[in-house]
Amino acid sequence: MKHVDEFRDPVLVEKLVERIRRTATRCWTIMEVCGGQTHGLLKHGIDQALKEKIELLHGPGCPVCVTSIEAIETALTIASRSNHVLASFGDMLRVPGRNESLLSAQARGANVRVVYSPLDAVRLARQDPERTYVFLAVGFETTAPATAVAVLQAERWNLTNFKLLSAHVRVEPAMWQIASNQDCRVDGFLAAGHVCTITGMRSYETLSRSHSLPVVVTGFEPVDLLQGIAECVRQLELGECHVINQYARTAPDEGNVTAQSILDEVFEVVDQEWRGLGVVPHGGLQLRTKYQRFDARNDRQNAIHSSQGNYILPTIQETTQCLSGEVLTGRIKPNQCPQFGKACHPEMPLGAPMVSSEGACAAYFRYANVAGNLRQ
Repeated sequence: MKHVDEFRDPVLVEKLVERIRRTATRCWTIMEVCGGQTHGLLKHGIDQALKEKIELLHGPGCPVCVTSIEAIETALTIASRSNHVLASFGDMLRVPGRNESLLSAQARGANVRVVYSPLDAVRLARQDPERTYVFLAVGFETTAPATAVAVLQAERWNLTNFKLLSAHVRVEPAMWQIASNQDCRVDGFLAAGHVCTITGMRSYETLSRSHSLPVVVTGFEPVDLLQGIAECVRQLELGECHVINQYARTAPDEGNVTAQSILDEVFEVVDQEWRGLGVVPHGGLQLRTKYQRFDARNDRQNAIHSSQGNYILPTIQETTQCLSGEVLTGRIKPNQCPQFGKACHPEMPLGAPMVSSEGACAAYFRYANVAGNLRQ
């Protein structure tokens, strides 16, 4: 397939592996911040091919995995109302809340609908004016523009029965938080190519300079990933720290200016809770004042009534059995969690990283034989 096969060329893959092993004079620690990259690295056995030369840490690059439990519990509250329908992507349905998931709630009769686009939820709301459709919006800057377009469409149609429960998160602030930790072991970052397709790469320059870390924007095929690692290693061996776009065929340096404009029109940047990371400064997006009427969190009937008579959103503690926070920050590998493959597996997950198609735990479970990580 044109523009794909050349990035899976086994001869080129072998040459890149050899180049990296030959260049690295010590074991460097590199973090990829995209779940799709995590799956690619394990699927193609790149982590094992570079063993003893490169340690790969798997960052919080899965938006489903970092969606706060508060958002899940709020979604469950909405879905339980007779005149409301909670719509979201399929991945979200199996993410555990405090006691259940949206999928189990749906099985007992809650109004949960799988959609493939936020615009699907808008169209459903227009077709069914007797019920309120709430779209649980998840994703990095890659999917946020589509959500913004959905809000604009709902405004054009003057819909009063479409609401948004936004759980959109921003990647770069999470990288800052990880890099700023005193126990950070990251020597270099592989930045998410699909995110940079929207945001561009120039904003990473301050991060790179401030923490003396190479940041290489790369894609998802084995050649993409190895080229990104090779560039990181080259800089580290020379004592350099630059932002390099290794994914220029898809991600222009300036990003998608039109998408950025739409995002800025509809959303504003806010501090946001990330599952596993806590509150990330500037880590999320919320609707601007102009569009607050579409915000499901402002809907009093979706909130929980406190003993003081105030309406509040649920604050829920994570289960102590799931070490997803340690996994998402690269402190441990998924198979180092005592529950991995035992109490926690894809059919009965304890946390979102075992659920999502981009989750690191799901990647380790799926590619156990390739990665050399035996299931327990």
